[in-house]
Amino acid sequence: MSHSSYARMWATAHGALQDLLLDEFPPVAPGPQRDRLQVFQGLAAFYLKYLQIFRSLEAAYDQLVHPQKRRAARHVLDGVMGRLLELRNQMVELEFSEFHYFDDVLLDLKMTPEDLEIPIPRYFVREKMQVLKDRERMLAHILAKGGLIEQEPALSVQTMCVEEAVRVLQVCERARQGRLRAQFMKEIRQAERDGLGKSRTPSTLSPDRAATRIQKVWRGYSQRKKTNRERIEEMIFLGMLPAEASGPSAAQLRARQVETGRRLVQEQNEAEYQRALLNIKQSVRAVEGPDMRETLQEQIRQWFIECRDATGKFPDFPDAEDGGSASIFAEKTPEQVAAELAAKEEEKEKKRKSKGKKEKRGGKDKKKDKKGRSKGKKGKEEPEKEEETGWTMPPSSFLPTVVEGAKMYRDVWRSRDESQNFLQRFDAQLVREEKRLEVEEEVRVQVDELMRQELRSLKLVVDRDKGKKKKKAKKGSKKKKKKSKKSSKKKKKKERDLTADRSIESLYEELILEGFLIRPMNVKISDYIGEYSYLGSTLRQADVEPMPSLSDVRQLIALWGILPLGSQSVHEKAPAVKAMLLAGPAGVGKKMLVHAVCTETGANLFNLSPGNLTGKYPGRTGLQYLLHMVFKVARQLQPSVIWIGDAEKTFYKKVPKTEKEMEPKRLKKDLPKALKTLKPEDRVLVLGTSRRPFDAELKPFCKVYRKIVLIPRPDYASRLVLWRELLRGGGAEPGPGLDLSSLAKITDGYTQGHILRAVRSVLRPRRLTRLAAKPLSASEFVPPLARLDPVFREEEEAFKMWYSKTPLGKRKARAAKTMEEEAAEKGKGKDKTGRGPKKSKDDKSKTKKKKTTKKKK
Repeated sequence: MSHSSYARMWATAHGALQDLLLDEFPPVAPGPQRDRLQVFQGLAAFYLKYLQIFRSLEAAYDQLVHPQKRRAARHVLDGVMGRLLELRNQMVELEFSEFHYFDDVLLDLKMTPEDLEIPIPRYFVREKMQVLKDRERMLAHILAKGGLIEQEPALSVQTMCVEEAVRVLQVCERARQGRLRAQFMKEIRQAERDGLGKSRTPSTLSPDRAATRIQKVWRGYSQRKKTNRERIEEMIFLGMLPAEASGPSAAQLRARQVETGRRLVQEQNEAEYQRALLNIKQSVRAVEGPDMRETLQEQIRQWFIECRDATGKFPDFPDAEDGGSASIFAEKTPEQVAAELAAKEEEKEKKRKSKGKKEKRGGKDKKKDKKGRSKGKKGKEEPEKEEETGWTMPPSSFLPTVVEGAKMYRDVWRSRDESQNFLQRFDAQLVREEKRLEVEEEVRVQVDELMRQELRSLKLVVDRDKGKKKKKAKKGSKKKKKKSKKSSKKKKKKERDLTADRSIESLYEELILEGFLIRPMNVKISDYIGEYSYLGSTLRQADVEPMPSLSDVRQLIALWGILPLGSQSVHEKAPAVKAMLLAGPAGVGKKMLVHAVCTETGANLFNLSPGNLTGKYPGRTGLQYLLHMVFKVARQLQPSVIWIGDAEKTFYKKVPKTEKEMEPKRLKKDLPKALKTLKPEDRVLVLGTSRRPFDAELKPFCKVYRKIVLIPRPDYASRLVLWRELLRGGGAEPGPGLDLSSLAKITDGYTQGHILRAVRSVLRPRRLTRLAAKPLSASEFVPPLARLDPVFREEEEAFKMWYSKTPLGKRKARAAKTMEEEAAEKGKGKDKTGRGPKKSKDDKSKTKKKKTTKKKK
């Protein structure tokens, strides 16, 4: 595609974004909504539209060559990414579930389930490719230095005794003689056949009949071949047979070459742009800097004179914190500026007086607060009920970023003529405007210092004001400095650095040699195979909670694991997810997802599993030192993933006797404290994996892992895709004779790991060489599957029960209970009338009999 094609894609994405922003900010603000289904459909529509825009912006940003356009696209791309996370978080709070189903909204927007896949921005890895290569080189060097790389063993020469050597020679010689004898007998039989053929009488067919017979045989063969090919094509078209995996076409190869070429042009244009930033800034500073300085000085002096004429004295110069001289020329008259400065001084004096009064009345206020609280406890329920009027859209942290990016595109790029910029190089005019503002700010700071001194000298000469107020301000500033010093001392005490005397390189090397920093496997999130569940919405409408599909799991990991780790701006403002737990049976791909998060974001992988901690850094102090070292290196070399395998062992209810020596609960007390040290700007994610989460104490376990993703065994659709893709990956193309549907049916209850093991046990190198002569059949996979234990229904129910006891599961159960109660109350209200329900004749006769019996008594 050309430059204009990607520019049109960028423009189309901004057009859709502009329409969406009109829906986000309607002219009349909507009131609180009570209907949860309507609210969810509105959020889902916003989510899907933002997802489409995100996909278009990511594709455009990856291939745009203009460096300034790329920055504008990146600004909006990060904002849209964050807005996606916000909307998904609101859906979780609304439905009390991590998994959502958008079947109805997909139909309305004419989208397919493939449009739900979260695209992973390619700049996560590509823009720091050199850093990743250097890190890989350093990791390999440290491993080789420590002798931890497995080297290929040298070929050893085997010796044998004389008797064994003679026996080997005899076997080889006898085999040679046998082959010769067999070849001799074969030649004899062939000669006998040739002799019998010559003795037969030759056929007396005419040339026409012989040609007809040859045509008959050839036409039959060609027609059978053509019919078979058409039948297979029809079956593939109907989806009854898998399509043949063909290599990339010439057009696809050409498109890939164009993409790589555009990336090279991107790097060249970016390097040229960086050089231009320095050169243009220097030229602006040299040419326009002196004029800026003179004009600013003249304007500030004129302001001095105007304030002197208006108020009778020289004004106070604004501090650097208040903006300096920039606040003077914010379209205000000298009287307004002087009034504002006087108002600020009065406020400061009032604050000082109010502080003294508060200190005196502190004890009285506390007593009053206690009384007020005790009185207010009784009356708390009524206002809370009044406040619960419905759902409203909470404020967004990313919408201002999106609006700003859309405005920048509308003002700068939409109507800009780029027809003469064939090579898509930077725009020098825009760079000069940006650098002019930077130079002006730098000059303003210098001029402010000079004008403060000039104003001070003017006051001494004209007003004879020695600046008593300034002394007071200085005293106040000294107090502030003392307070800041005290606060900094307190902070230093809290954030005690146990490795202050060591460099990051030495800590990095130690963690590698001890086995805590490992090399992640090169797998992508797209390699986690799974199909979309088409029954999710139907089951939920029938009040049945469906098990999530593997496609839903893949989307969740991409949303909460990959997107925040890959972008710094998104991680700082997005809903905080410091720790995430992946729970599910053995073999569902939990470890693979951990490695996929590291691969897609270029993150470091730390292994703090209980099995890896055994015998290392003993004692409480040793563990604290290790955690401090891991989290320090993870913050310095972010993004980072800290993986804790078998996470339930850290919070065991009761440690088994066989694992007591391993001390699996070492991290129980120190891990929550380490998580509290993580700040929003730290791109560090703790990922735990668990096969038996129900063995852990629920409260501390869920306190650490706030985000829990339950990974089920694959359903039929996912198993069908798994069989096909794993067979192709093993080197065997599934043909028409292989019944994949039956294989997917009989493997109900088996996980991805079980299916992979069965495929590997069948597709041995010898079997792969015989595929042409003997195609694969479904019966070959039954014996290896029979030797494996599937996930039984009881284990799956145990996972469901455990998940229902988690905080999110409890909230969902409470919400369902309240909805049932409300429905029951509505049903009772419909049955009731003004005087109560009407009595039948039998009821009236019974009441009369009761009255007569009472009178007789």
